[in-house]
Amino acid sequence: MHLFDPHIHMTSRTTDDYQAMATAGITAIVEPAFWVGQPRTRVGTFEDYFLSLLGWERFRAGQFGIAHFCTLGLNPKEANSPGIADGVIALLARYLEKDRVVAVGEIGYDDQTAAEERIFEEQLDLARTHRLPVLIHTPHRDKLRGTERTIRALANAKFPPELALIDHNNEETIALTLDSGCWAGHSIYPATKMDEARMVALVKKYGAERILINSAADWGVSDPLKVPKTAAAMREAGVDEEMIETLCWGNPVEFFAQSGRLDLPATPGQARVDQRHLWEGNSVLRGQIPRVDP
Repeated sequence: MHLFDPHIHMTSRTTDDYQAMATAGITAIVEPAFWVGQPRTRVGTFEDYFLSLLGWERFRAGQFGIAHFCTLGLNPKEANSPGIADGVIALLARYLEKDRVVAVGEIGYDDQTAAEERIFEEQLDLARTHRLPVLIHTPHRDKLRGTERTIRALANAKFPPELALIDHNNEETIALTLDSGCWAGHSIYPATKMDEARMVALVKKYGAERILINSAADWGVSDPLKVPKTAAAMREAGVDEEMIETLCWGNPVEFFAQSGRLDLPATPGQARVDQRHLWEGNSVLRGQIPRVDP
């Protein structure tokens, strides 16, 4: 079975993680733009970051046969940075036109401030202008209220719910998200957010329609193999193969294909790898023998 991780921050991961993911069956990923751990100090650093998502990370993934796509946006945490936020919004208008940008994201709420509300609304407008879906972050604190506020903002903006993926759901929010008509993402973590057993219980209760599973792996304590591990847990719990394939491949493909930019191989996993290639003169290898597929 080929697997799709629709939310993983590979900029924070090692090249060994790409190798492990490919070995585990992951053949496609979406990397959302996000906070890097400390506040950025100038708009230009966002531009370099967006370029790395469109360039170096796409190259690194491809060196292991993984199709890499990204979402671009101003994350809600940095929406509170005066002097930065408006400049990034202006920058996004150009970068949202790029190939392999399959949504605006991650956007939404963190501390649920007025500044976050304004930037969220502006990015919904950008998504509409560029005919893109949105990937929405829900806050770690007061998640239920943040999810309710997210759904209300989408309705006020008359943004089509089928183009909205509300992420980081849990038992408290999944029904609310699904009832809104939006897609419901779930981030599987080692100790927080959602684990494999809890996800299995949700799948048994709610089925697979409009539900996605991701690792959201970043620079914190996280695991880039949580999608294959959750697939294995579902299989062990008796979830049928068709439902597992829908959750771990069919649903992310269906959602992000709405961008018109999800350029996947006709047969998943058939991307040819040639590790002799370079990106801006750089290789993912350090003296190792390159893999070259026939």
